[in-house]
Amino acid sequence: MKKVLIITYYWPPSGGAGVQRWLKFVKYLPSFGWEPIVYTVSNPEYPELDPGLGKDIPPGITVLKTRIKEPYRAYKRFIGRNRDEKIAAGFLSEKKKPGLAESVAVWIRGNLFIPDARRFWIRPSVRYLTRYVKSNPPDVIISTGPPHSCHLIALGLKKASGLPWLADFRDPWTGIDFYRDLRLTRYADAKHKRLEKKVLQYADEVIMISPSQAVMFRNIYDRNYHVITNGYDPDDFPAPAASPAEETFSLTHVGSLVPSRNPKGLWTALASLAGEVPGFREHLVIRLAGQVDHSVISSIREAGLSDRLIKTDYLPHEQAVALQQSASVLLLLINDTPNAKSILTGKFFEYLAAGRPVLCIGPPDGDAAAVLQHSHAGHTADYHDIDAMKMIVFNFYRLWLGGTLQTGSGETGIYSRKNLTRQLAALLSRMTVS
Repeated sequence: MKKVLIITYYWPPSGGAGVQRWLKFVKYLPSFGWEPIVYTVSNPEYPELDPGLGKDIPPGITVLKTRIKEPYRAYKRFIGRNRDEKIAAGFLSEKKKPGLAESVAVWIRGNLFIPDARRFWIRPSVRYLTRYVKSNPPDVIISTGPPHSCHLIALGLKKASGLPWLADFRDPWTGIDFYRDLRLTRYADAKHKRLEKKVLQYADEVIMISPSQAVMFRNIYDRNYHVITNGYDPDDFPAPAASPAEETFSLTHVGSLVPSRNPKGLWTALASLAGEVPGFREHLVIRLAGQVDHSVISSIREAGLSDRLIKTDYLPHEQAVALQQSASVLLLLINDTPNAKSILTGKFFEYLAAGRPVLCIGPPDGDAAAVLQHSHAGHTADYHDIDAMKMIVFNFYRLWLGGTLQTGSGETGIYSRKNLTRQLAALLSRMTVS
C-alpha cells in the first residue's frame, strides 16, 4: 500500500460535522490501496464529544498525536465561562446576546490568532512531522481545514520534505460566512488573505466540497480545483429504516443553528398555516437537535410556536441518524450569507440517505438546491419567499395526512462515502505517478 499522511485537528472522540469527512475517508482508503497515517492533537478543545465514532477507525492504523497550546482556558476566564464549558462555533450563543467581553474576545481572536486559535500548533508540528517523515516517508501529505492552521503545518512540511501535498477545504477561509464578524483590522485581513493565497499557490492539488466553492476560490487564486463533496456512509443507515411517527407532523433539524441559519420566514409561514389549516397546529412539531442560538428560540416564540417546539441537546451520531429517519420532514437551513450558494454540508447527504423529504431554506440556484432537485428528495424555498414555504409545507402536510409522504427515486449512491473515497484515491494516485 501507498501511504498518506493526513493532518487534521478533528478526530474521534470529537463529535460534530468537522470529524465526519476525514474519518470516513480514512475508513475506506485501505480498500483502494492507501494506508492512512493520521496526525492530530492529544489535548484538543472539541465543541462536542462522540466516542462512538471511534468504531469507524480501521484497526491497526497509525495515529500520531502531539499536545497543543490553545488560548481557550484564558478565553473562558475572560468572558466569565466555566472552564468545562464547550465553546460553540460560528458565533452561536445559546443563553444570551454576546456582551462586551465576548466582543473584545472576538476582536482578539480575529486579529491576534491568525489564522485561528490553533496557530501555536504550527511550528511544533512542522518540527515533529519533519523528523517523522524522514524515517517514515508517506507518498502524499493531506491537510484539511478549518482550522486552517492545519494547512500551514502542511505548507511547512512540504517545504522541508518536498512531498506532494493535497489541501482539503471543508469550509472557505476568508469567504466563510462569519469572516466579516471577526472585526479585522486592515493588517489582519491582509495577513489572512496572504496566507490563504499561499496555501492555494503551493499545494499540489486542492479539493473543495462544492462547485460554487471552487468558483469562489478561483477568484482568489486561479488554478485547477477538484470537487469532492461530503456524503453519507450506508453503514450508518441500517435497514429497515425507522418509521416516521404517525401522530405528529414533525419538521426536524439536526445540527447547530447559528444566527445566520435562523429561518424567520419559515416560522412566519408555519404560524400562518397554524391559523389557516384545521388540525395543522395540533399535529405540528418543530424538533431541533443540537446547539441552537438564542435568537432562533426568540423567533419561534415571537411566531407563537413555542408550544410546538421540542429541543434536545447534541446527539451522538447514531441517535442523530435515527432521529433523521423518524422525521416527517427534514429541515435543511442554509446560512443567509454571501457564500450561501456554495454551502453543501455533510448533514445534507445524511438527510438524503435517511429517505425523508427535505425542505431547504436557501438560494434556489445554490449547490444544495441543485443536489436536492437531482435526487428528487425535496424542495427549496428562498429565505424570504413565505408563500413558497407555505405551499411546500402544506403539500407535505397533505401527503402526510394521506399516509403517502415519501421522497422521490433520484440517485444518491454517487454520494456514498465509499464512492467519494474512490474519487480521492484516484486523485492521490495521479499525484504519485512518477
